[in-house]
Amino acid sequence: MVRITDVARRAGVSPSTVSYALSGKRPISDATRRRVEAAVRDLGYRPRTSAQVADGGKQNVLALAAPLRPGVHTPVMMRLAVSVVTTARAHDHDVLLLTQEEAEEGLSRALGTASVDGLLLTDVELHDPRLPWLRFLDSPSVLIGVPANPRGLTCVDLDFRAAAEACVNHLAGLGHRTVALVGSPPQVYLRRTAYAHHFMQSFTTAAARHGLTTSVHPGDPDPATAPRLAERLLREHPALTAVVIHNEPLLAPLITAFEDLGLRVPADLSVTAVCPDDLATTPRVPVTSVALPPEELGACAVDLLIRKLHGTPVPETTLLPPRLTERASTSRRTA
Repeated sequence: MVRITDVARRAGVSPSTVSYALSGKRPISDATRRRVEAAVRDLGYRPRTSAQVADGGKQNVLALAAPLRPGVHTPVMMRLAVSVVTTARAHDHDVLLLTQEEAEEGLSRALGTASVDGLLLTDVELHDPRLPWLRFLDSPSVLIGVPANPRGLTCVDLDFRAAAEACVNHLAGLGHRTVALVGSPPQVYLRRTAYAHHFMQSFTTAAARHGLTTSVHPGDPDPATAPRLAERLLREHPALTAVVIHNEPLLAPLITAFEDLGLRVPADLSVTAVCPDDLATTPRVPVTSVALPPEELGACAVDLLIRKLHGTPVPETTLLPPRLTERASTSRRTA
């Protein structure tokens, strides 16, 4: 039986474009419509009836695979999810939210049973086991995260490499020579989650270029662990004058822990972070930070997916440039 994907492949467009060309639901160029109609004639394709569509056809639904794994900061993930839903509704699409750990079999089941047009995936790993399946999937997809090899995929994320470099350059420019990174939770590194590794590797590279003494410390997101971590950092690095925090739940607790140990921020210790702007302004001392924009990421991911559904070419990788805002938590290091 000839499927709509066969027609799309013959015409060189997406399955959704074939659907729009045949139904008239969306404006399609005359040239594209002629290609679709020619492919329909050549292949003898017969569109499904309304009853068949209701039984299993596409219904303007996008799926968001946002597994709530250990180490995922749920508030930021939910802000991204809300942005996905809001942007999808502006494009006349609903969103199916998948929060369980799903391998390709589970995602295939969701795509098949829920009549999903396209798929968005978060918490992308460097060598994510879902990638080979995505490359051969009929339905279009967008990754919110950039794996080690993005070939044949569509990815969007904050440029975490540039974000780490911005933090290091800022601190080095203020004269700091010993800087620690309080990174993502250990589970995130063990899964080789892409954004955390991109940030960590760039932090180390940029610090080496400036000749800084550095260390990396995965951070347990439990705020109760902040005092022990602050004590450990100062014990292992007596000359420590600056910290980069890439772990939203630990931001305010760590600042409090350092102050309880007698360090003044920023007079004795400068602090930078990667987090949403509203979290950076929550501590008593507003924190110099690179903005983590979950709302912008969600909107951009949906826009890319809708463009793919319309058969519009999109870039393989879209990186949002980092924006560092200097606040009261960093100052020039004095001798």
